[in-house]
Amino acid sequence: MALKLLTVLSISVLVSAGGMVVHESRRAAPAGFVKQGAAPANATITLRVGLASNNVGGLEERLMSIATPGSSEFRQWLSMDEVKAFVQPSPETRSAFDSFASGNGLRPTVISPSGDWVSITLPISQANDLFAAQFEVFTSPSLVHPITRTLSVSLPSELVGHVDVLHPTTAFPDPNPRLGAAVSVDTRLPAKSCNSNTDDGVITPACLQALYGIPATAATQSDNALLVTGYANEFAQDADLAEFLKLLRPDIPANQTFAVLTIDNGTNTQDSNLTSSEANLDIQYAAGIATGVPLQFLSVGNSFSNADFMTALMDTTTFLQGVANPPTVMTTSYGLNEALFGSSLATKICNGYMALGARGISALFSSGDGGVRGLHDNPNLCQNNTFIPTFPASCGFVTSVGATQGFAPEKAVNFSSGGFSNIFPAPSYQTAAIAKFMETLPSDFSGDFNRTGRGYPDVSLQGLNFEIVFGGATALDSGTSASAPAMAAIIALINDRLLAAGRPVLGFLNPFIYSTASNTFTDITTGRNPGYHCNDSAVAFDAVAGWDPLTGFGTPNFEELLAAAME
Repeated sequence: MALKLLTVLSISVLVSAGGMVVHESRRAAPAGFVKQGAAPANATITLRVGLASNNVGGLEERLMSIATPGSSEFRQWLSMDEVKAFVQPSPETRSAFDSFASGNGLRPTVISPSGDWVSITLPISQANDLFAAQFEVFTSPSLVHPITRTLSVSLPSELVGHVDVLHPTTAFPDPNPRLGAAVSVDTRLPAKSCNSNTDDGVITPACLQALYGIPATAATQSDNALLVTGYANEFAQDADLAEFLKLLRPDIPANQTFAVLTIDNGTNTQDSNLTSSEANLDIQYAAGIATGVPLQFLSVGNSFSNADFMTALMDTTTFLQGVANPPTVMTTSYGLNEALFGSSLATKICNGYMALGARGISALFSSGDGGVRGLHDNPNLCQNNTFIPTFPASCGFVTSVGATQGFAPEKAVNFSSGGFSNIFPAPSYQTAAIAKFMETLPSDFSGDFNRTGRGYPDVSLQGLNFEIVFGGATALDSGTSASAPAMAAIIALINDRLLAAGRPVLGFLNPFIYSTASNTFTDITTGRNPGYHCNDSAVAFDAVAGWDPLTGFGTPNFEELLAAAME
């Protein structure tokens, strides 16, 4: 089933005066953004233009076939050039846009390997005229600098069907895309227990190994990299990783490190004054669980200073599409509320993850830390029954990871984000699981959500009180941002075993998870997700038997998951 658009922004095909077609619009800026007046007419703006791929539907059909157990081409992942053949614009699209650009004195620059992203720089006055826009300056308490956006953008009729998205136009950023800890970092160490249900319970690599049956034996395959993404000036510290391994994985050489990749002027500053709990958490649990797997840290620059995490996501997918030997797994512990993106931009980014999945890359994302109320835990939303989905976790081409706590039994953590997309409909691999969950909801359930949307998360893992090393000292961190890198490490270890046996890697996981692998996860049937700051009277989803939108299918059993992967 194609992941076609529903709505978050109003998308219209009404033709306005002058042959312009409204492409995307908002009634108003998102809450917290304040209009300061028209953007200066003589100021310039650089717009990224997402050109239509020549056969995105064909790529989705091919990916679903490759990723679905029982298919004759199961796990026959595509090469970089094979994916490019689907993603690149058609000659007609290139000709239409080139003619438009030339006729208006614009000089496009191609900024993606497949040619489906170009940039143009032009005066605000010209941008307003060419795209029937009204660019204005907006401020927000969360932003360091004002931003320029428009509440409506149109396309000349000759570009309709050839341009998917213009950015930045109607998408509004949040400068803090990291999934902040649901509980404060503290120092209740050394750990007395692995049971995070108790006051002295602390999660370590050894806890996760014991709970999920994860082996400590070292991986053997050198072409099986696990990539940790870093945004918002989050830097992974070599010294903190060495201390973490010394304390919690003394069987691993403390000098184990990771390769640093950078785009958009990214860096990985080794400065104790700039140490980052998110980047440290991600890299430490990738290393602490995926024993011996080659690690990479991708530092994407500018996403904090420019308050544009959205651009950083685009650049991540296009960068990896151009890597001849990409990592087999990537993990991301960042996101934003879906509505900030809008439909066209979210869909273009989501299709970028589809292209990565077709290359055999398993893309895992934290589901968020605000329960049913979005990315971050906000006590002001506790009585708001309109649920807020998060992105990219809501994209059907990524594997979204929720959070659990405790054991015997595990239960859902109340901050674990989950729900249903307002943009993407439920993909075919998920419709049966969602239908079964809907039968469990009471007829008078007062939560307001899209019952036909893509449901997330897909799976879950411990997410409370992870011991890390932060600025040279031990500390605790929590969130689905802990769950995702640990789950990604498990997938990387399974890939190592597959490659050693001469088998292809897992790649795009979801069709596998929702079919032959669904019974390899321990079902979580206790807990609900109103948010950490909301009490149990707040409306939320409850964990139930089978898949649910707070723990997915549950937590992994390594040996059973490996056995299913080997079938």
